[in-house]
Amino acid sequence: MNHELESHFDEFDKAPVIRRKLLPWWIKTFCWIFMILSVCAIASVITNFFIPNVNLSLYGFSSNTAFSGIGVFIIAVMIFKGFAAYSIWFEKPNAISIGKIDAICGIVICIVSMFALPLVDNNIHFSIRLEILLLIPYYRKLNKIEYEWDNLESL
Repeated sequence: MNHELESHFDEFDKAPVIRRKLLPWWIKTFCWIFMILSVCAIASVITNFFIPNVNLSLYGFSSNTAFSGIGVFIIAVMIFKGFAAYSIWFEKPNAISIGKIDAICGIVICIVSMFALPLVDNNIHFSIRLEILLLIPYYRKLNKIEYEWDNLESL
């Protein structure tokens, strides 16, 4: 009986596992940046009701209003990136999967803005998106820590 009681209370003696310790400093920094940017994206929608021109830009796409096709696209991407950052920062169980989807979408959007936009619009010239230089290591790091993240018990 005594052994059975001890086994039920053993889980309270464990130190809390912090998944955030698996993340390098640069991912932690970008988590905060993108959480703040997602709040700014929501604020730009509200601001656009009162001020007609709100400049938005992300991954080579830009718009001067939140209520255009590209504007809505930019805001949606910014909010998704904020959601991914929130999930990672607050150690949600599915955060790594969401972060990997975020990285893949970012890489695809960067490639489209580098190669497809110059073909569609003559005013846009070919440019190399430097964001891709951070998105690839971001994806690789998330892929590397995924097993450990999923197998840690978070309290």
